[in-house]
Amino acid sequence: MRALLSVSDKTGIVELAQALQGLGVALISTGGTAKLLAEKGLPVTEVAEVTHFPEMLDGRVKTLHPKVHGGLLARRDVPEHMAALIAHGIETIDILVVNLYPFEATVAKAGCTLADAIENIDIGGPAMVRSAAKNWKDVAVLTDAAQYAGVIAELKANGKLSDKTRFGLSVAAFNRIAQYDGAISDYLSSVTFEEEKLSESYVPARNLFPGQSNGQFIKVQDLRYGENSHQQAALYRDLYPAPGSLVTGVQLQGKELSYNNIADADAAWECVKSFEVPACVIVKHANPCGVAVGKDAHEAYAKAFQTDPTSAFGGIIAFNRTVDKAAAEAVVKQFVEVLMAPDFTAEALEIFKPKVNVRLMKIALPAGGASAWDQGRNAMDAKRVGSGLLLQTADNHELALADLKVVTVKQPTPEELQDLLFAWKVAKYVKSNAIVFCKNGMTMGVGAGQMSRLDSARIASIKAEAAKLSLQGTVVASDAFFPFRDGLDVVVDAGATCVAQPGGSMRDQEVIDAANERGVAMVFTGVRHFRH
Repeated sequence: MRALLSVSDKTGIVELAQALQGLGVALISTGGTAKLLAEKGLPVTEVAEVTHFPEMLDGRVKTLHPKVHGGLLARRDVPEHMAALIAHGIETIDILVVNLYPFEATVAKAGCTLADAIENIDIGGPAMVRSAAKNWKDVAVLTDAAQYAGVIAELKANGKLSDKTRFGLSVAAFNRIAQYDGAISDYLSSVTFEEEKLSESYVPARNLFPGQSNGQFIKVQDLRYGENSHQQAALYRDLYPAPGSLVTGVQLQGKELSYNNIADADAAWECVKSFEVPACVIVKHANPCGVAVGKDAHEAYAKAFQTDPTSAFGGIIAFNRTVDKAAAEAVVKQFVEVLMAPDFTAEALEIFKPKVNVRLMKIALPAGGASAWDQGRNAMDAKRVGSGLLLQTADNHELALADLKVVTVKQPTPEELQDLLFAWKVAKYVKSNAIVFCKNGMTMGVGAGQMSRLDSARIASIKAEAAKLSLQGTVVASDAFFPFRDGLDVVVDAGATCVAQPGGSMRDQEVIDAANERGVAMVFTGVRHFRH
């Protein structure tokens, strides 16, 4: 057996080569990989000795040769193929180990020049990978260091690799090539080409939305069904998921997550991790029906549950703190579909153990930082339309106290301002039209998803009354402006004393005048949070 090793990332390559050599596999290699293996005392033949042609053009041409591709592509079960190899003095290659030039990492660096990007487009590597992957019945192709240990173990145990293993390696190889080519396409079609600026140091401007979008997602699992039982579904994750995002979580207990479970869980997790203090979010049908902060997980849950106990039944609950015994004892009293938290104490896990259908998800909180990645959030959002795709930057805007502009005679109190920031954060995760009443770090009434903002305001008030919560002295957040004064009148009639809205309507002054007439404070945020 012969193996050709040519890797950019040298992780684990020496150990792999040593294991292959120990199994009697002859080693062929290129450039830096060959030099490294020779330094480790391994017998290795340079590709140039095989092809009888030197590497040239700064290494751009080294493996693009019939003695390489013939050895990879020849079918062992076709006599004519084997005869051609003999006639031309070509030996077969049975194992190919290749990882590609680090194109993705290169273009991700700040200040990456166009020249650097182009030089990191691998040509020979993908060509060899495709050749080996096409001939999977005879050749094993390894494109990731994570595959090395399993391949060596199987070779040691059986002396060869099974068809299933080689086919799986082939699929992984073609997937890697697709990812690589997609990354190149995304980058090049995002470049704003300026001929007059071309030089080795030219750093091109890039369009946020490339000329071609190449999604790269890895299947996590097939789901029992989709949004409805007659639909089929599967869960995919980003090729490189952000730490602290939903798909990085581990299910500790319970039935398999459904399509709707996952969608609702994402809404709850995105909302709860936006709070820095202990918080609890309860979601039903993609809308928060109860959100609160407290001194600990138990208090936050107790407050969140009060908002809408009816809707909380069968809901999705998320915490941004460890669920301890006290919180678990409170939650276990209700029917919950999914419970998420950064961690669970041993006592909490024991409490939920008899509830075999409750899905417990452990998700680490993101490290935090300025970028969407640091915050465990999507940088882009997508929505399918008929034969098309809508792409937009994700709504990751965070409102600060300094952003609020008071537009009424009455000024909000410091306590009201803090509640306004809380209410605004919740409204961002409520389907439009969204109206959110809050007080003392707790939602008091939520109106969501209505065609009229007036109806959302009425529903929020009705829900608060049903939960026996007084709206006197509450603050209200509206995800978009009040187009008329009637919506404001409804929330003030219900008891609100302070309102936050984006502003920007032709009738802003009419609504401001109404607020002054009713003796309430109003602030403009300058930004809206439509969520459709």
